[in-house]
Amino acid sequence: MTESGGSVVMSEKKLRILVINDDGIRAKGIEILEQIARSLSDDVWVVAPDSEQSGASHSLTLTVPLRLRQIDERHFAVTGTPTDCVMMAAAHLLKDNPPTLVLSGVNRGINAADDVTYSGTIAGAMEGCALGIPSIALSQTYNHQDRRDIHWETAAAHGATVVKKLLENGWPKDVLMNVNFPDCPPEEVSGIEVVAQGVREWQEVVIERRIDMRDNPYFWIGFRRERIVAKPGTDLGALAVKKISVTPLQMNLTDWKVMQGLKHGVDTDFGAPAVPTEDTTGALIPAKERTP
Repeated sequence: MTESGGSVVMSEKKLRILVINDDGIRAKGIEILEQIARSLSDDVWVVAPDSEQSGASHSLTLTVPLRLRQIDERHFAVTGTPTDCVMMAAAHLLKDNPPTLVLSGVNRGINAADDVTYSGTIAGAMEGCALGIPSIALSQTYNHQDRRDIHWETAAAHGATVVKKLLENGWPKDVLMNVNFPDCPPEEVSGIEVVAQGVREWQEVVIERRIDMRDNPYFWIGFRRERIVAKPGTDLGALAVKKISVTPLQMNLTDWKVMQGLKHGVDTDFGAPAVPTEDTTGALIPAKERTP
């Protein structure tokens, strides 16, 4: 792996690929992603959640211990989130020879627009990026309402091509790539388009209350989405015309334009701050209270 103009550029011959997901170690999508990875390298490792972690976002497991189950030489299941899986692989399983590429997915369903902040698939790539590893999230769009079969063959047919193109072009270290495949057969895909993250016009949070056999309430949470703004130049817009969407997402979430606009009215100087130090107990004390 070399750096050119602040971007990460990779050689396929030297790839050590970590494959993860949020749908779980037994999911169809991770099988497809492993096939994509093996078309790029013979050094592929799969470390995935032991159970489904959809919607886990960038969460960590901190209140209970993690369990690691080895399935075979290069397949492992973790009782945790996608972020846990990346950490387990990079800091434990592969710590002496870390991965040079993280591929996360292929997710069962779209990860575009507002989905990005909830997605465990995106978060897996985000954690790879945070650890300095070039990372790509991949998702296969499908229509949740009519429950048709998912066109996994579309991700399988076009996935390697998209990943190769991205690796050949490179991207900055603090950026991860979000790829979504359209809901259509592979022969109907009309192209690949680099686009911005879109936005949904309307969605409603739905909390459904039910009663179990012991007369205790339980709840399901979800969304009701009726309208989508498929603006050209966005991930939703590209998918609407059967294109593969590629969206660069940056780790730094600062809104620079808003920040500059706020500085004039909010920045305030309260005078020179005290220089803190530590007393013998380790507590911070202001410099003015220190004795020579």
